[in-house]
Amino acid sequence: MDQTVTKENKMGTMPINALLLNMAIPIMISMMVQALYNIVDSLFVSRISENALTAVSLAFPIQNLMIAIATGTGVGINALLSRSLGENNQKEANEAAKNGIFLSFLSSIAFLFLGLLGSNYFFHTQTDIAEIINDGTVYLEICTVFSFGLFGAITFERLLQATGRTLYSMFTQIVGAVINIILDPILIFGLFGLPKLGIAGAALATIIGQIIGCILSAIINVKKNKEISLDMKGFRPNLKTIKRIYSVGIPSIIMASISSIMTFGINNILMFFSSTATAVFGIYFKLQSFIFMPVFGLNNGMIPIIAYNYGAKRRKRITHTIKLSAVYATIIMIIGFFIFQTFPDRLLMMFKASEHMFSIGIPALRIISVSFIFAGTSIILSTVFQALDKGIFSLIISLVRQLIILLPLAYALSNISLDALWLAFPISDFLALLLSFFFLYQVYHQKLKNIPE
Repeated sequence: MDQTVTKENKMGTMPINALLLNMAIPIMISMMVQALYNIVDSLFVSRISENALTAVSLAFPIQNLMIAIATGTGVGINALLSRSLGENNQKEANEAAKNGIFLSFLSSIAFLFLGLLGSNYFFHTQTDIAEIINDGTVYLEICTVFSFGLFGAITFERLLQATGRTLYSMFTQIVGAVINIILDPILIFGLFGLPKLGIAGAALATIIGQIIGCILSAIINVKKNKEISLDMKGFRPNLKTIKRIYSVGIPSIIMASISSIMTFGINNILMFFSSTATAVFGIYFKLQSFIFMPVFGLNNGMIPIIAYNYGAKRRKRITHTIKLSAVYATIIMIIGFFIFQTFPDRLLMMFKASEHMFSIGIPALRIISVSFIFAGTSIILSTVFQALDKGIFSLIISLVRQLIILLPLAYALSNISLDALWLAFPISDFLALLLSFFFLYQVYHQKLKNIPE
């Protein structure tokens, strides 16, 4: 057996607060850089035209679906790998890593064909404005055909996170995002003698950053991640391992995919008002990612801690991790709420907002951001359920919040006014938080209460 396994991982020994910060802060920083990229990307696209910004906003559900599949599979890999290390099961840890890489490759092939065959149709289902359809089709085809960079980068980064090497993960994500940000204006506006590519340049900057991040994280895994072996020679897919990855990952994939369905539905409701309303919703998603990404980074740092200590049968370390994570997430969300309530006009100004966009966007940002108060703890608890093999609870919460409550309520309130529609977001998040607490009570008594210390 590998000697690195016999010496216990820091996730079983380091004090929880120090461990959580050690694991989560690098991921939070890297995800904030990712969020900054999302904002900067839209800032440059908004300089092309409002229709170009709307096209990128309408493409978001498919991009989010790719991220959902990549990160959901990563959650499954992360949980299985960390638990296997906690159980000193080196063989299963290696199988989780290799099969995870194989699954990411299959996912990228699927989106290559979906992008080539369905991008144009996807935009036709949402609008009849030719400029939006043409720009959106070009943008989405490039992002899907070259999605192997996205899937590979996320998978290799999750392998680093699962073994506690979050600083390396932070480094690779930051490199990819910074390259993306640098290339955006160069390729969009044709700087330094390069051709002016417009919205295609934004897509190319995105996929180049992802591919470089993928290559870099793969190299670091091979060179530095000694707790797992990534030797693919003679590899054969292991159906048992794939099943265990997806037993945790599929609820996470579906959960995040529900967000794509919700966004698609809200976009279609908003198009009845104006394309500007849809652009505002797209801007909100870009801006809120700067608040939510640190919480998701906290989640990614928390999963291996909970999974490892669940495998090692240490209840107090698990409950302490959950409590601290919920507190930190709530603090982050309150800061975000304050920013959106105080500076909505300045946030919109960054996107070259027109007077019409201001009239829609200022109340939208203020009303929707009320949901931040409830969302932080709910996000943490959903991830706890996944780490403890109760991903079905996370799935139910997401279904209830985004499809069963949010979409129908948004549609009903849209008949009153556009401002009323935004109220659907805080209402649905409050109800989701109540449901999360109900499930937490059940999970504690089923999974944790009887673990001997």
